[in-house]
Amino acid sequence: MWVAALNVCMNMLVDGEWRTDAYESTDDDGSFERQTTPFRDEIRDDPDARFQPAAGRYHLYVSAACPWAHRTLVTRALKGLEDAISVSVVDPYRGEDGWQFTPEKEGCTRDHVHDADYLRELYVKADPDATCRVTVPVLWDTEEGTIVNNESEEIMRMLDTEFDDYARRDVDLYPEGYRDEVDRIIDEIYEPINNGVYRAGFATKQGPYDEAVDDLFAALDHWDEVLEEQRYLAGDRLTEADIAMFTTLVRFDNVYHTHFMCNVQYIREYDNLWPYLRDLYQTPGVGETVNMDHIKEHYYTTHPDVNPHRIVARGPDLDFEKPHDRDELPGGPPSDLVAAASADD
Repeated sequence: MWVAALNVCMNMLVDGEWRTDAYESTDDDGSFERQTTPFRDEIRDDPDARFQPAAGRYHLYVSAACPWAHRTLVTRALKGLEDAISVSVVDPYRGEDGWQFTPEKEGCTRDHVHDADYLRELYVKADPDATCRVTVPVLWDTEEGTIVNNESEEIMRMLDTEFDDYARRDVDLYPEGYRDEVDRIIDEIYEPINNGVYRAGFATKQGPYDEAVDDLFAALDHWDEVLEEQRYLAGDRLTEADIAMFTTLVRFDNVYHTHFMCNVQYIREYDNLWPYLRDLYQTPGVGETVNMDHIKEHYYTTHPDVNPHRIVARGPDLDFEKPHDRDELPGGPPSDLVAAASADD
């Protein structure tokens, strides 16, 4: 069996300079390793906090293609923070120069804060000696002119818990009585599912790939069983855990199944995960955050080590609006979301 490893390099900043040959995303065993995000400050509703919540102070940089950035877009939409936190959207294609701004492209914007050409320019503004990958999402503080945080889970939590005074909707995705369970589930699904698709797709030896796929589908099978009896991952309430699961599942059949060789089973073949995914997609505000064109362009064109000819797979054509019958289970979307949807009809 052929098992030679590829040295998969990813571009990054080294001492504030852009390098295209500095970061290997797989170790000597052929396993994918994700680098820790470097900016980890917090926005807290506390008079002594350096970063305090305020409308118009913070700006979110995202890729509509990226599942990690997508988490923050879903949270922002569910809470109704569009007026409080502005957004810039990068090009779904990430070339040698990293994430770039191409406002002439559909679904993309210019950098509304700095009018930069590349996202890496913001990292250097925040830290002239930065040594790190340049990733999305990025939460930028326009008051201090720096990056607050670029870790998706932490940004999602801050948008959810610290901006209630500026949210248009009374939506709590981290409710009292559920918090320990939400934290446990987010941790539990991260490695086998959220990161598991990458572990499979970027593995350069058979063993690590097999292990990642085994972990991934064991976890998907488990949650499919759980969701037979309850509407959401933590029970009868929509929470951050569902957002973390959603942004992986919504990409699965279109990109992970084919591009990352996670082809043991489609999500649409699961008895409960598939209607659960449709339920989340149809939750008011969520479906509008999904840009499948950006998702497919990014994955199929940005990883030449995986797909050297950059051919974008055509299918599948999924009907996320198909009825799901999940409302027969206890619980449902937050009442403010339902009311807002009814007012729009």
